[in-house]
Amino acid sequence: MAPWVKSKYRYLDPRAAARFANLSLVAHSVVEGFIAGLHKSPYRGFSAEFAEHREYAPGDNIRDLDWRALARTDRYYVKQYEEETNLRCHILLDASASMDYKSGGVTKYEYACYLAASLAYLMVRQQDSVGLVVFSDEVKTRFPPHSTATHLDMMLKAMERIEPGGRTNLADTFHALAQNIKKRGLLIVLSDLYDDERSVLSALRHFRHKRHEVIVFHIFDHDELAFPFNRLIEFRDIETGERLQVDPRYAREEYLRQVKGFVEYYKRVTSESNIDYITADTRTPYDLLLTAYLSKRKRVR
Repeated sequence: MAPWVKSKYRYLDPRAAARFANLSLVAHSVVEGFIAGLHKSPYRGFSAEFAEHREYAPGDNIRDLDWRALARTDRYYVKQYEEETNLRCHILLDASASMDYKSGGVTKYEYACYLAASLAYLMVRQQDSVGLVVFSDEVKTRFPPHSTATHLDMMLKAMERIEPGGRTNLADTFHALAQNIKKRGLLIVLSDLYDDERSVLSALRHFRHKRHEVIVFHIFDHDELAFPFNRLIEFRDIETGERLQVDPRYAREEYLRQVKGFVEYYKRVTSESNIDYITADTRTPYDLLLTAYLSKRKRVR
């Protein structure tokens, strides 16, 4: 266990992380093939050779600022080096208002944060670069991929500061990111996917068109899957405020049928697009979910 992983982080438990510490999100035996052709020599080790510029973003090391570029353009740019051009991972974390729902111990957003923190820790532990985009109807915060403990610390603290809110707008956000993320890499989506399914699918396929590998964790509160209600109840849409009074005795069968169809749709279309899809119930311990997925991924690889 790395000495900088401490229990001070809300969403990273070292004891839980230890359960999947020996598993890999990215098998390095296949990384070279996945990235092959991206650069003449994508694996140069710890090289200080200058590769290109990109615009400064929060979380970048200010030591990499190009002061000559600032003098010429009056804009902040950082130098990218060859080791930064290897595989990058971007974690896309949904913080819309619907993610604030909970029936048990944690909200969907909190559960997604536990997964995001664990995955980010795993990537940094493997010395891979990982970044974070937290969004609702707009991007709330963004960190470009890096592989340092300091960078991980900043991302973990950012997740703790953010409160879910705003409408879900997956499709527009994903299309914009697909255009903005220039280097091929791994994209991990953590969301309840409460948006128009066809629009979301189009955006996910946009990522694949850009030759990114994509993993989707579809986050559900347990009650959204089980519908355990048995008395007349009023539901309120967290994002719109719309209210609906429902008698569960008459609504349960149709509700469960539609939820099953919702999940089956994503299972089918993601499989057709070579996207990993995982249904996540907030009552399933996140470390067990992640360990099971990583073990399966390792067998498939």
